[in-house]
Amino acid sequence: MITTDSLKRYYDPTFTVTPEYKDSLPDIQNSEAGNIEGANVPIQQVGISNFKLPLKFETRSGDIQMLEVSVDGYVSLDANKKGINMSRIVRSFYKFKDEVFNHNVLEYILRMYKDDLESQESYVRLNFNYPILVPSLRSGLEGYQYYSVALEGQMDANDNVRTFVHTTFEYSSACPCSYELAEHARETRDVAVIPHSQRSEAHVTVELKDHLYIEDVVEICREALKTETQVMVKREDEQAFAEMNGAYQKFVEDAARLMYEQLNPHPSIKDFVVRCVHLESLHSHDAVSRISKGIPCGLR
Repeated sequence: MITTDSLKRYYDPTFTVTPEYKDSLPDIQNSEAGNIEGANVPIQQVGISNFKLPLKFETRSGDIQMLEVSVDGYVSLDANKKGINMSRIVRSFYKFKDEVFNHNVLEYILRMYKDDLESQESYVRLNFNYPILVPSLRSGLEGYQYYSVALEGQMDANDNVRTFVHTTFEYSSACPCSYELAEHARETRDVAVIPHSQRSEAHVTVELKDHLYIEDVVEICREALKTETQVMVKREDEQAFAEMNGAYQKFVEDAARLMYEQLNPHPSIKDFVVRCVHLESLHSHDAVSRISKGIPCGLR
């Protein structure tokens, strides 16, 4: 019997793995030793979350930019199977590491996952921050606004593919009620009053019919909500932003309906759901409104 005391505590950097040695390595998942623990039922998603690599993306203007991406990759697992080869989730994805990433590449990866891991369904989500150079309102300065983005793809057992874009858009929401109360105090009592406004977020998910650039999604949000938070600001920009907030006051319910108005007719968008959150400066709680396209069995 070999005891731990008799084992060599040494790493041999010159050791070479031969085909024979590789074949001798134990494979628990594909052997009789790999008995299934618990209920012998299918699992909807098994895989790896948050593996990172740089990927290339094409901007709407045609430029290519390299971004750090965090990837979640999953496949389904049938009953009577112990598990999957986890490393293939990463290795298979890396076959596309030099491609300019788009929705066609996403579909190829989903199909490859099903083939390489012998699964019925596959799922991929890419999380990254997408920079867009945004001009200031009046000073002529520019700065990079970073948008939290996720591209998601799903392929079912019949090879049907669904693709989604998730993003968060930050904006300012000036309260119409607070504005009217401030005006009342100024007019009736000659009191200086500042109406309250707050940084707010629109969490947007769109299901695509065809390709849509990140810039397109951002422009939809910007057109709907108007008062995007600013990057580079001088005094004239701050004044312009105050004027803009005065021109586009909105409750959280208004924000949701404004988003619906822009998203609903878009020809590249099949379905959508938006969650607007106003991070209240008056209250110690947040105001929230959630709206979807409303198609049967759609996003909610």
